[in-house]
Amino acid sequence: MSESLPLPPQPHGRVIDAHLLLLDRQVLDPHDVPVTTVDDIELSHVPDATPLDPGDPPVITNLLSGPVLATRIFGGRAPRSRFERIPWGDVTDVAITTHISVPAEELDLTWVERWVGAHIIAHIPGGRHDPE
Repeated sequence: MSESLPLPPQPHGRVIDAHLLLLDRQVLDPHDVPVTTVDDIELSHVPDATPLDPGDPPVITNLLSGPVLATRIFGGRAPRSRFERIPWGDVTDVAITTHISVPAEELDLTWVERWVGAHIIAHIPGGRHDPE
């Protein structure tokens, strides 16, 4: 029996271990400003309860981020509608942190921080500027 097993088909593009390289990793904008962390990912064409075809693996379409603190503490899962989506096409680098090509100010992900800064922090004495 000198026959060897055939090699599995190689997927096109980069193969990423999403659990290791994406989930719970920080996302930085082009100016290295922290934007959010990756809470989940969205994949293309993943059929329910059927084995995946090795020749046609799923592709990441979006990084998802949203209000998951309560679900991590109490269990359960946040509704998909509560997640903000960062299109995979906006991702420029995946390493220790994930870099995107869109500035933080242009994303809806930072609206809570902007609202708190404008409506709460700005009313605290000294809250409108950096300390000297």
